[in-house]
Amino acid sequence: MELTQIQDYAIQARVAAILGASEFDRVFAGIRFAEVDGPLLYVYARDEGTAAEIEDDFALLIADIARHILKQAIDVVVVLPKVLQ
Repeated sequence: MELTQIQDYAIQARVAAILGASEFDRVFAGIRFAEVDGPLLYVYARDEGTAAEIEDDFALLIADIARHILKQAIDVVVVLPKVLQ
């Protein structure tokens, strides 16, 4: 299921509220929460290094936020660089 722009922005807003503006801007600039396939949430980050950092450090936070916004189980957050989009 492709996420709507509103769902994408809602997840971004919650993450930003928790992390703060400077950390959010440093790590999540250009991010797009794209689609859900069962328990998987696909996310596109600006580059490979940022994708790895998000997946390692923020996947659990993102999964929890997405679970509440989308009202479905999100067990795995897959973060890909936009080059692979």
